[in-house]
Amino acid sequence: MAFGRRRRDDEPAKGAENAAEEAVEAAEAEAEEATSDEEGAKGGPWDSEDSHPELQRLDFGAMQIPVAPGLGFQVNFEATQVDEEGNPLDGRPVAVLVQYEESAMQLQVFAAPKRSGIWAEVRRETAQDITENAGGQVQEVEGPFGDELLAMVPAALTEEVLAEMPDEVKEQIPAEFIEQGWAPQIIRFVGVDGPRWFLQAVVQGAAIEDEEQWQVLEDVLSGVVVVRGESPMPPRELLELQIPKEFQEAAEDEGEENGETFDPFERGPEITEVR
Repeated sequence: MAFGRRRRDDEPAKGAENAAEEAVEAAEAEAEEATSDEEGAKGGPWDSEDSHPELQRLDFGAMQIPVAPGLGFQVNFEATQVDEEGNPLDGRPVAVLVQYEESAMQLQVFAAPKRSGIWAEVRRETAQDITENAGGQVQEVEGPFGDELLAMVPAALTEEVLAEMPDEVKEQIPAEFIEQGWAPQIIRFVGVDGPRWFLQAVVQGAAIEDEEQWQVLEDVLSGVVVVRGESPMPPRELLELQIPKEFQEAAEDEGEENGETFDPFERGPEITEVR
């Protein structure tokens, strides 16, 4: 009959179907949990709202960056006010430079959409800018934080640039580079998409090829904690940075010794250890 009471034999089939659905849901939940555990095992960078390992960190506002022996820190400023001759009068911190031996890593953190990351798009735009505007070459590679961009950019070797170089650095430059007026500079771009934020690291120096120096910078990057905040912000807008109290104290001490005031557009003090 097309219409009528369901036979009792149909009940076990329905129960089996429900059991199958529950098994699939349980498997999916287990897979998600395993993925979450795997991501957690890889380390950070971390969001401030999530649990993260307790480390000694410098508080730069939107970024809390780990401290380790041998590290130096510099804050990069962007001028917000200039005089009639174009000299900066005031500025805001826009990046943190982490230095280790002959290597440097610039860190910047930006707002991002709630439901999607921006690293893939930023990576494409960066590659296009390097090849079309800087005359460089790029290659996408896989790194510990996912897809990265490895770039070769011609760096100018003018008389002014050479004059400012330390002699020990200048002596290492091949004569052919000096004659042609430029040298190939390798730059590594690393991006990490987080919840409503995007962290970018730009690595230069010996860490490009020296695994030991890169490991130190990698540990710093994986230990960064991003403080996004609740304020709505358009994607790609820089999150607000601040000067750590340890940095301010070091600058004040150095200024008192030299009889000078702190200038954010001059090379500041290096914080190599915090107690």
